[in-house]
Amino acid sequence: MTSTELILVPANTVATGKGDGPVVDVSSAPDRVFLVTLAIRKIIEQESLDVSIFGSSDGATWGAKSLAAFAQKFYCGESPCLLDLTAHPDVKFVRAHWEAARWGRGVETPMFEFDVTMKQVPPEILKEATAEARARS
Repeated sequence: MTSTELILVPANTVATGKGDGPVVDVSSAPDRVFLVTLAIRKIIEQESLDVSIFGSSDGATWGAKSLAAFAQKFYCGESPCLLDLTAHPDVKFVRAHWEAARWGRGVETPMFEFDVTMKQVPPEILKEATAEARARS
């Protein structure tokens, strides 16, 4: 696995409820820390989107608890999230799960157009960021 961008939710995906992205194989990743980016491109008012990342050892059975989750989103924009699989050596596959909700007047069906990508964080970058964070605290 190279440091190329992996697709957890393809570009221009439209969510109107619950859903799951494709299964992504991370078994050959030499480094088990990833930067996951949620990019919301289009929305309608009065709705929320919850996106989390789940892991699996076989690509078929998924953990009951997410490995990482973004804070609930209401607006367009990009949000990063760190996915650290070092404590989960059994995880060989990951996928995104989302839930969209809507309230208020008008159409009851939510609509988010979004994507989720993932890139490995090289160990030297992670060490540098950790040292910087410690120096600030």
